Amino acid sequence: MARVSERLRRLLPSARRTPRAAAPAAPRPRQGHNLFEAAAEYVAACAEDDPARAEEAASRVSPGMLSFGVNELACRALLTLARERDESPRAVARSLLGLREDPVRRPAADA
Repeated sequence: MARVSERLRRLLPSARRTPRAAAPAAPRPRQGHNLFEAAAEYVAACAEDDPARAEEAASRVSPGMLSFGVNELACRALLTLARERDESPRAVARSLLGLREDPVRRPAADA
């Protein structure tokens, strides 16, 4: 049985590599950009009034991906602030945007 496996090893191209080639390859640099990294950089640049940095961050990903990342960041930030303030996310969002407190609308009951 050992002879068969040795013969196969010599015949298969992948088995002909030297032991040095069998060592794990160095990690490749990541292709493209992470949409959450781009969104975080974009929002931070906008908050710091740095249009050049915002434009560079926006160019890393497609507009749809950037929009998704910014939306995800906004949702996470809003939930964190709401927990810290012990308020509803709706109340915090309205407060951050300078909107007046709007009572929760309830569906009208049929009379």
